Amino acid sequence: MKVHSGHTEWCAGSHRCGLGEHRSQPISVDVPDAGVGVLTRVCDANGRQYAEIRLRVVLPADEGRARRYLMALLTRLPALVQGRAQ
Repeated sequence: MKVHSGHTEWCAGSHRCGLGEHRSQPISVDVPDAGVGVLTRVCDANGRQYAEIRLRVVLPADEGRARRYLMALLTRLPALVQGRAQ
């Protein structure tokens, strides 16, 4: 990892850096009628890098369908985080 003036080359600097970590500019992906994803690259004080991901997903209006959708999302999330998503 290249470091410039104490920051990684991808670090956004300014107020995004602090508390011993470096953070990139967030990257947003808008999926029409489905939701929005925001990814930020983070490097902690020990040099370990992470992808911080926030999702906003459109849920069905029907409560039962919304719950099933949330359950499916939570069930599939571990495979995605472990890099096994298909």
